Amino acid sequence: QMQLVESGGGVVPAGDSLKLSCEITGRPYSSTVLAWFRQVPAKERDFLAGIRWGAGTSVYADHVKGRFTVSRDQSNKMAYLQMNSLKPEDTGLYYCAADRNGGFDASGMDYWGRGTLVTVSS
Repeated sequence: QMQLVESGGGVVPAGDSLKLSCEITGRPYSSTVLAWFRQVPAKERDFLAGIRWGAGTSVYADHVKGRFTVSRDQSNKMAYLQMNSLKPEDTGLYYCAADRNGGFDASGMDYWGRGTLVTVSS
């Protein structure tokens, strides 16, 4: 069993940066993927980035490559999403999620946090 709690959201102007944190309770397996998703009203959760807990290798959605960086701290059981050069279209509710079987798809995630709101003003 795992619990995930996101933090770090807020209101920032376009061009600014934010770093989101995901506090993990429970024990991620080496195969576990920690992933970040964004959701806006009336749309499905959109995959942004994910990292393999054991290997530390990461995967990014094309529209965030070069701007967002996902990382994890195994000792403190934390995952992070560093977001740079934020745009108004990055506005949304950001979720941390975990898939114990190593997948990156929202439908396969076993655990979800409650989300943290990011608002980017123009």
